[in-house]
Amino acid sequence: MKIATWNVNSLKVRLPQVLQWLGDNPIDVLCLQETKLTDDKFPLAEINAAGYQVVYTGQKTYNGVAILSRHPIHDVVKNNPLFEDEQQRIIAATIEGVRFVCAYIPNGQAPDSEKFQYKLKWLAALHEWLAQEQLQHPKLALLGDYNIAPEDRDVHDPAAWVGQNLVSEPERAAFQHLQKMGFTDAFRMFEQPEKLFSWWDYRQMGFRLNKGMRIDHILLTAPLAAQCTACVIDKVPRKWEQPSDHTPVIATLE
Repeated sequence: MKIATWNVNSLKVRLPQVLQWLGDNPIDVLCLQETKLTDDKFPLAEINAAGYQVVYTGQKTYNGVAILSRHPIHDVVKNNPLFEDEQQRIIAATIEGVRFVCAYIPNGQAPDSEKFQYKLKWLAALHEWLAQEQLQHPKLALLGDYNIAPEDRDVHDPAAWVGQNLVSEPERAAFQHLQKMGFTDAFRMFEQPEKLFSWWDYRQMGFRLNKGMRIDHILLTAPLAAQCTACVIDKVPRKWEQPSDHTPVIATLE
């Protein structure tokens, strides 16, 4: 089974790219973030025609998440039941015996902002809910845009980012808490090239100069980590015309 995560930064704009990418890549389950569509505008027919079932929850202009699957989808949960939130940032479903959680973690804006405090509260509630989910679903995969670069090697210029949003100590501690809960970063299970990122700013030729960060992740509980044989970042869609600023991350489960 191949599973992937991709922040598409507007599914309305990127739908042709998503369909092209799925046509080129044999993905079983794809988690999307920042669909930026209300549910009545979701391109259900087009995705079904591509051979995928899909569940989604969205809102106008911001946020929005979806899970696409070639296999039957069961037990769908929208949002974190332990955290009251109007923002549509989580959808979970069981597929082929695996519990998939697709998450768009808040950006946080800046460590001294209210949005940053919201991010930390959101993450704390995520930890609490996932602890419950793990008891019911030993095989659990958390995929999404975490808006956290876990280590300095996940940042193009660590010195320039010291203390800033996405790399701050509280954010990295929240990521490490997930690891202490038993989640494994699939990408770091394997030897990887240096300076390999999943997001590049549109400004200042970020992609061309590889001024990126690795903030899109696939975390796996131990039973799934034992099945994981590869995890890669596919930079190809970031080279397309009018791309998302993120690119897909793919893990292979045998």
